Amino acid sequence: MTKIAATGVVDTEELCAPPPPPFTDFIDLTIVISGDLEGCWYTKVDDFKDNGPPSGVYLETGRELFIGELDGEPIQFTTTYKFESKWDPEFTGGVELHGRCQHPIADGSEEFGDVTGRLDFKDIVEDGTFAIRGHIRRL
Repeated sequence: MTKIAATGVVDTEELCAPPPPPFTDFIDLTIVISGDLEGCWYTKVDDFKDNGPPSGVYLETGRELFIGELDGEPIQFTTTYKFESKWDPEFTGGVELHGRCQHPIADGSEEFGDVTGRLDFKDIVEDGTFAIRGHIRRL
Protein backbone atom coordinates (compact mmCIF):
# COMPACT_ATOMS: atom_id res chain seq x y z
CA MET A 1 0.00 0.00 0.00
CA THR A 2 1.41 3.37 -1.02
CA LYS A 3 0.22 6.43 0.88
CA ILE A 4 -0.54 9.30 -1.51
CA ALA A 5 -0.11 13.03 -0.96
CA ALA A 6 -0.41 15.23 -4.02
CA THR A 7 -1.76 18.53 -5.33
CA GLY A 8 -3.98 19.11 -8.33
CA VAL A 9 -4.59 22.19 -10.45
CA VAL A 10 -7.02 22.66 -13.32
CA ASP A 11 -5.15 22.30 -16.63
CA THR A 12 -5.80 25.84 -17.93
CA GLU A 13 -2.48 25.81 -19.83
CA GLU A 14 -3.29 22.58 -21.72
CA LEU A 15 -0.24 20.74 -20.36
CA CYS A 16 -2.06 17.42 -20.70
CA ALA A 17 -2.58 15.74 -24.06
CA PRO A 18 -6.17 14.84 -24.94
CA PRO A 19 -7.33 11.59 -23.29
CA PRO A 20 -6.70 8.46 -25.37
CA PRO A 21 -9.39 6.17 -26.83
CA PRO A 22 -11.73 4.90 -25.45
CA PHE A 23 -11.71 7.87 -23.03
CA THR A 24 -11.98 10.68 -25.60
CA ASP A 25 -15.16 11.98 -23.93
CA PHE A 26 -13.44 12.39 -20.52
CA ILE A 27 -12.98 16.12 -21.16
CA ASP A 28 -15.30 17.81 -18.65
CA LEU A 29 -12.33 18.68 -16.42
CA THR A 30 -8.62 17.97 -16.76
CA ILE A 31 -6.33 18.30 -13.73
CA VAL A 32 -2.52 18.29 -13.57
CA ILE A 33 -1.39 16.25 -10.56
CA SER A 34 1.97 16.62 -8.80
CA GLY A 35 3.40 14.95 -5.71
CA ASP A 36 3.45 11.19 -5.06
CA LEU A 37 1.31 10.95 -8.21
CA GLU A 38 2.48 12.89 -11.28
CA GLY A 39 0.35 13.16 -14.39
CA CYS A 40 -3.01 14.01 -15.89
CA TRP A 41 -6.47 13.37 -14.44
CA TYR A 42 -9.38 13.36 -16.92
CA THR A 43 -13.02 13.65 -15.84
CA LYS A 44 -16.37 12.74 -17.37
CA VAL A 45 -19.43 14.02 -15.49
CA ASP A 46 -22.24 11.45 -15.57
CA ASP A 47 -24.82 13.17 -13.35
CA PHE A 48 -25.22 16.32 -11.27
CA LYS A 49 -27.76 18.08 -9.09
CA ASP A 50 -27.64 21.79 -8.36
CA ASN A 51 -29.97 22.38 -5.41
CA GLY A 52 -29.70 26.16 -5.87
CA PRO A 53 -30.49 28.75 -3.21
CA PRO A 54 -30.88 28.81 -0.33
CA SER A 55 -28.84 25.63 0.27
CA GLY A 56 -26.16 26.22 -2.38
CA VAL A 57 -25.47 22.46 -2.41
CA TYR A 58 -24.12 20.98 -5.63
CA LEU A 59 -23.66 17.21 -6.09
CA GLU A 60 -21.95 15.39 -8.95
CA THR A 61 -20.95 11.85 -9.94
CA GLY A 62 -18.84 10.56 -12.77
CA ARG A 63 -15.83 8.61 -14.00
CA GLU A 64 -12.16 9.50 -14.37
CA LEU A 65 -8.90 8.38 -15.92
CA PHE A 66 -5.43 9.00 -14.50
CA ILE A 67 -2.33 8.62 -16.67
CA GLY A 68 1.07 9.28 -15.16
CA GLU A 69 3.54 7.98 -12.61
CA LEU A 70 3.49 6.71 -9.04
CA ASP A 71 6.89 6.91 -7.37
CA GLY A 72 8.52 7.26 -10.80
CA GLU A 73 6.83 4.15 -12.27
CA PRO A 74 4.16 4.39 -15.00
CA ILE A 75 0.59 3.90 -13.83
CA GLN A 76 -2.87 4.25 -15.34
CA PHE A 77 -6.22 3.66 -13.68
CA THR A 78 -9.87 4.66 -13.75
CA THR A 79 -12.05 5.80 -10.88
CA THR A 80 -15.64 6.56 -10.11
CA TYR A 81 -16.25 9.69 -8.07
CA LYS A 82 -18.77 11.49 -5.93
CA PHE A 83 -18.37 15.27 -5.50
CA GLU A 84 -20.15 17.35 -2.84
CA SER A 85 -19.85 21.12 -2.53
CA LYS A 86 -21.48 24.25 -1.12
CA TRP A 87 -21.78 27.47 -3.13
CA ASP A 88 -22.93 31.02 -2.45
CA PRO A 89 -25.61 31.48 -3.61
CA GLU A 90 -25.54 28.54 -6.08
CA PHE A 91 -23.22 26.57 -8.39
CA THR A 92 -24.10 28.53 -11.53
CA GLY A 93 -22.51 31.96 -11.14
CA GLY A 94 -21.76 31.50 -7.45
CA VAL A 95 -18.62 31.24 -5.35
CA GLU A 96 -17.51 27.90 -3.94
CA LEU A 97 -17.36 27.84 -0.14
CA HIS A 98 -16.04 24.28 0.19
CA GLY A 99 -15.96 21.02 -1.71
CA ARG A 100 -14.67 17.47 -1.51
CA CYS A 101 -14.86 14.26 -3.44
CA GLN A 102 -14.10 10.57 -3.07
CA HIS A 103 -12.45 8.58 -5.86
CA PRO A 104 -12.41 4.79 -5.40
CA ILE A 105 -10.17 3.18 -8.00
CA ALA A 106 -12.29 1.14 -10.39
CA ASP A 107 -9.67 -0.54 -12.58
CA GLY A 108 -5.98 -0.47 -13.45
CA SER A 109 -4.70 -0.85 -16.98
CA GLU A 110 -3.44 -4.16 -18.38
CA GLU A 111 -0.25 -2.47 -19.57
CA PHE A 112 0.72 -1.02 -16.17
CA GLY A 113 -0.89 -3.58 -13.85
CA ASP A 114 -4.01 -3.70 -11.77
CA VAL A 115 -4.33 -1.41 -8.75
CA THR A 116 -6.77 -0.80 -5.94
CA GLY A 117 -7.27 2.06 -3.50
CA ARG A 118 -9.02 5.34 -2.97
CA LEU A 119 -8.11 8.99 -3.30
CA ASP A 120 -9.88 11.90 -1.63
CA PHE A 121 -9.75 15.44 -3.00
CA LYS A 122 -10.39 18.54 -0.91
CA ASP A 123 -10.98 21.81 -2.76
CA ILE A 124 -8.69 24.56 -1.49
CA VAL A 125 -10.96 27.37 -2.60
CA GLU A 126 -8.55 30.14 -1.54
CA ASP A 127 -6.05 29.24 -4.28
CA GLY A 128 -8.05 27.00 -6.63
CA THR A 129 -6.04 23.82 -5.97
CA PHE A 130 -7.02 20.34 -4.81
CA ALA A 131 -5.34 18.62 -1.84
CA ILE A 132 -5.18 14.90 -2.66
CA ARG A 133 -4.74 12.20 -0.03
CA GLY A 134 -5.30 8.46 -0.09
CA HIS A 135 -3.66 5.14 -0.85
CA ILE A 136 -2.92 2.95 -3.86
CA ARG A 137 -1.87 -0.68 -3.91
CA ARG A 138 -0.52 -2.45 -6.96
CA LEU A 139 -1.94 -5.97 -7.22
